[in-house]
Amino acid sequence: MALQHEAMVVITDSGGIQVETTYLGVPCLTIRENTERPITITMGTNTLVGNDMELLKKEVGRIITGNGKQGKIPPLWDGQASLRIVNIL
Repeated sequence: MALQHEAMVVITDSGGIQVETTYLGVPCLTIRENTERPITITMGTNTLVGNDMELLKKEVGRIITGNGKQGKIPPLWDGQASLRIVNIL
């Protein structure tokens, strides 16, 4: 997490890292054709580049010049899930 927090961009094929970078506000380029965590794309900092290395280079270029995707932390990603569960129970 410390490395991701300090990174300019993270390139991954991991679903968990897509979530972590979204929470940290760090641009994430995912080398997969799909994701089981679509909210990281629609709201977060994640971009799917698949196996397209030209797209990967283009997206890295955008990020390092300050033109990368700006995401936000999705609703309810506030660390308060246990409190909400207790209140429901």
